[in-house]
Amino acid sequence: MEICKIIIDTNLWISLLIGKRLSEMRALCDSEIVRVYFCEELMMEFLRTTSREKIQKYVTEEHIKETINLIESSCIKASIKNTAVSSIRDVNDLFLLSLADTVRADYILTGDKDLLTIQFHNQTKIVTYNEFCKQGTN
Repeated sequence: MEICKIIIDTNLWISLLIGKRLSEMRALCDSEIVRVYFCEELMMEFLRTTSREKIQKYVTEEHIKETINLIESSCIKASIKNTAVSSIRDVNDLFLLSLADTVRADYILTGDKDLLTIQFHNQTKIVTYNEFCKQGTN
């Protein structure tokens, strides 16, 4: 069975953290057929986002630390080699496409409507978490 390489967008990590669904991410990260990748830029975005007051109303510091630990211990850290070329509206998302190119990701899982609109970036399919789960890849 071929390994599926995925990237989980920060907005999905945050959404599942707020929804107290981290166990689903833990199961995905621990899957034998899935490899989840992250980069320094994704981790920095996660830390910036979780430090916002409007997010801290919904999550505890303990849950944030638990998520960071999950990412660092169960996901594969990669350094972006080149900046992706894309016409996406939000250039702050270019690091996700660049990471996808670097690791040759099969999927980016996101809730970002701008990213979902483009559907593909090179070899990487861009889908919601629910769409990914429906495909039975994990």
